[in-house]
Formats: sequence, structure tokens, C-alpha cells
Amino acid sequence: MPAIEPVAFADGRVRCAWVPPGDALYLAYHDEEWGVPLHDDQRLFEMLVLEGAQAGLSWSTILRKRENYRAACDGFDIETVAGYGPDRIAELLTNAGLIRNRRKMEAMVVNARGVMALQEDFGSLSKALWQFVEGHGVAPGEPVRNAWRSVGEIPATSPESEAMSKFLLQRGFKFVGPTICYAFMQAVGMVNDHTVDCFRYNQV
Repeated sequence: MPAIEPVAFADGRVRCAWVPPGDALYLAYHDEEWGVPLHDDQRLFEMLVLEGAQAGLSWSTILRKRENYRAACDGFDIETVAGYGPDRIAELLTNAGLIRNRRKMEAMVVNARGVMALQEDFGSLSKALWQFVEGHGVAPGEPVRNAWRSVGEIPATSPESEAMSKFLLQRGFKFVGPTICYAFMQAVGMVNDHTVDCFRYNQV
């Protein structure tokens, strides 16, 4: 996220300074999705895959490929993705609409299988992951509410993301380092990292 000053958009609203004013897709993502508490296992798995796919790339690149991923990867159906074999991975790697990185593609399948194991052990992926912010939010299932005044204050990791990363790595997950886990936590609303001047801060 670039450390730039927030600006008021054409609609008069102030948003987090990392939102590009001329990018309608990014704008909609910020206004409608980013930071909204998410508990649906399939959507959580989708975000885990996409955050891992982003490693070394921009989120803008991933957003533009998200619909391609949904179409090519069976809507991120966890059980279906967990059943992908080498031939299916090889086929996906020929798809120009995806991030054609073998390690990331293989990680998606490994992580789907890991998610199924978490669902067996915890009842749901949501319960397994939201445990890392329990006791920090206003109520169970609600986010940690930070109060950053600028994007420059927002950390890349947190003790909670480090704990989540360690937990997932121990269970065989791939592309789940502390930075990826923190970005995931921000995206799915485990933490409210909208800056305090952003109109979404009090809404999520």
C-alpha cells in the first residue's frame, strides 16, 4: 500500500489512501468487500488462495484475474479443488487468465486438502481461523478494531498473523507466511484496518 495522503473522491467520500481513484474494480472491492467480516468457508478458502497467489504481485493484478480463477477452479469448491491431480494442475498452468506459477497452483490444492482437515477437526474453516482474533473484538466473530490514522501506520504482520501462519504451516499449508496471513485477515474482516478517516471505518 503506498503511503499517500487520502483524497476525497468524486462522491465526496474519503477512502483509505491506497485506493486508486480511477480504478472502478479496486474501488468496489474496497467499498464492498475489504474488511467485512467473512465466515463462509468457501469464500475464506477463495481469499486464502488469492492472497497466496498475490505473493510478489499487486492486488490489482489478482482482482483482474479473480473471475478467471472462479471459472477455472470450480468456483473454489473446496472438495473439488482438493481432488485436483497433476493433469488438472498442468491444464490450469496453460490458462493465461490465471497466475501460471506451479508452486502457487500446487499450493491451492494442498491447502484445499488442509481446509478439509480443519473442517473435520474444528467444524469449519471459519472457526479454525477466527480463533486467532477471539477476545480482541467487541464480540465473538467481530474484528479487531484498529485506529490507524494513515496507511503508513498499518503493519505488515501482527502477533495474530504470526500465530495463524505457524498454525497453518504446521498443518502443511503453503504460501501462508505471516505477511500473507495478515493481508488475509485484513481482507476477510478479522481486523478493521480501514484508516479512521475512511467512510468505511465505522461501517465495518
